[in-house]
Amino acid sequence: MRPPRLLIIAGSDCSGGAGLQADIKTASAFHTYAMTAVTAVTVQNTKGVTAIHAMPPTIVKAQIIACLSDIGADAIKIGMLGSAAVVKAVAEALAKHARRIPIVLDPVMAAKSGTRLLAAPAMVALKKHLLPLATLVTPNLPEMKALTGVKSTKTKDVERAARLLMQTGAKAALIKGGHATGATIDDVLVWERGVEVLAFPRIKTKHTHGTGCTLSTAIACGLARGDSLPLAVGRAREFVQKAIETAPGLGKGQGPLNHFA
Repeated sequence: MRPPRLLIIAGSDCSGGAGLQADIKTASAFHTYAMTAVTAVTVQNTKGVTAIHAMPPTIVKAQIIACLSDIGADAIKIGMLGSAAVVKAVAEALAKHARRIPIVLDPVMAAKSGTRLLAAPAMVALKKHLLPLATLVTPNLPEMKALTGVKSTKTKDVERAARLLMQTGAKAALIKGGHATGATIDDVLVWERGVEVLAFPRIKTKHTHGTGCTLSTAIACGLARGDSLPLAVGRAREFVQKAIETAPGLGKGQGPLNHFA
């Protein structure tokens, strides 16, 4: 039987914990066929990012078209983009070639180490050109604040921020609560049928490299196989929780998850 097909548009992490490498591992765990459009090559490991080489926007766009015009896709995940030019190139390609394909947009702005991965003009372009195409946008709390201006992390304010993102055109928003400090991590999903809060125990660990990449890709895999949005989000969140719990403890810094949990 033909597997679900997922196109991943993101940057490469040579250490394998985040980016395209984590995305491909996640897709494989969900028995999904993964294709990639590389937006950047990063030099990084568990201790941080030391260099970034951006792909030309024309090459990024050509990769997307090459995949969609031949193999096709049942869902698309967007991660690190880097520049406004790449954002616009991705938006142009998707607007023309992916009109009915679910798109999960992870608005990656910074690495776990704090290195900025999205230039300020690119954030403006992302809000203008990509949010209107997104089936789901998955910001963490700092990204939520940057995109909406909402500073409070109270549940009612997080819901308000999610609705502001939906007003820009995104069909749904999942605000991730990992950067809060409570005993539980509360992720807030706002979509056309209401609000759902997914609460999971906070695990005391430094091995969380690539959690955002992994979660958004796992959600996209669920949408690719036809799951409803809440089901795809719930299953993806359970997968990430298990992957953190069983992290292999690799590296001297913030290590990767166990994508084979």
